[in-house]
Amino acid sequence: MPKNQFLQILTGAVFAWGACGAQAQNTVLNIYSARHYQTDEALYSNFTDATGIRVNRVDGDDAGILARLKTEGSASPADVVLLVDAARLWRAEADGQFRPLKSAVLVARIPAALRGQDEGQGSAWFGFSTRARVVVFNKQHVKRDDVDTYEELADPKNKGKVCTRSGSHPYNLSLFGAMLEHLGAQQTEAWLQGLVHNMARDPKGGDTDQIKAVASGECQVALANTYYLARLMRSGKPDDRGVMDKIDVVFPNQKSWGTHVNVAGGAIARYAKNLGAAQKFLEYLASDKAQVYFADGNNEWPAVENIRLTNPALVSMGRFNSDSISVAAIGANQNIVQHMLDRVGYK
Repeated sequence: MPKNQFLQILTGAVFAWGACGAQAQNTVLNIYSARHYQTDEALYSNFTDATGIRVNRVDGDDAGILARLKTEGSASPADVVLLVDAARLWRAEADGQFRPLKSAVLVARIPAALRGQDEGQGSAWFGFSTRARVVVFNKQHVKRDDVDTYEELADPKNKGKVCTRSGSHPYNLSLFGAMLEHLGAQQTEAWLQGLVHNMARDPKGGDTDQIKAVASGECQVALANTYYLARLMRSGKPDDRGVMDKIDVVFPNQKSWGTHVNVAGGAIARYAKNLGAAQKFLEYLASDKAQVYFADGNNEWPAVENIRLTNPALVSMGRFNSDSISVAAIGANQNIVQHMLDRVGYK
């Protein structure tokens, strides 16, 4: 190759690389996020450092974000949507709020059970982390064998012992939707009625409040997501250590269908303008570095298999069998479950 021709090609390549770099620096990825965790700041800054793509984040809860997407329609600036509940991911997919994505990287790394349905155009969403919904109990007053299944929480032997957050909270609705799939309508409604009968007090507060109520003796058994427990386990505050000293945890239904897990995931918004940057971000969330961060930064279980855990709280909880029921089934059961809650008086 003549020297002048080689220099022209080299100069062109350098110019093109510089243009791509400048374009990345000028790209702003708009993310609507229900992940309201301060620890996620490093997740976004690491992505910007690696790609040059800046992140503009709008925070809200799952329901608020979905309502905003509907209101904005095609004028929405959202490129990526991050939600923290399986049923809400399903609902957004069913309502056509997501743009399906074909990505060999994501298909290879995210298990099929943690992806939206693929009808040939790609999956509408991808799960990047999970949280197990476990039973917390006062180890001085309750035997593990009496609370090692979800069904037992409604058994008369636990009358006056149970506390939960609102039955209509997404974390509970997703669990109840799974129970409907396993037990059928009649048994699920009877189970929910049993939970109401066994309440030590009316549902209130969040998962951390339930854990502390078990430790204080306000109740003796509660439902909580694992990452709330892990926060207390890793805390250096004496009060938090005192709470953990009084409680124990059981992963329910290990001898049947497994412990219910909820999914936090992401998708490309239906009217996204920055498709390339959006795909890069979702693929970044499936990287080893980001998956380890979900575990270490926010105490969530990685969605990608065989990620080595270094979070001492997650390691101490050990391995468990998780329920493999489909997100679509859980989502489709939400309205039915809500009517059940109204009938049995589950606030």
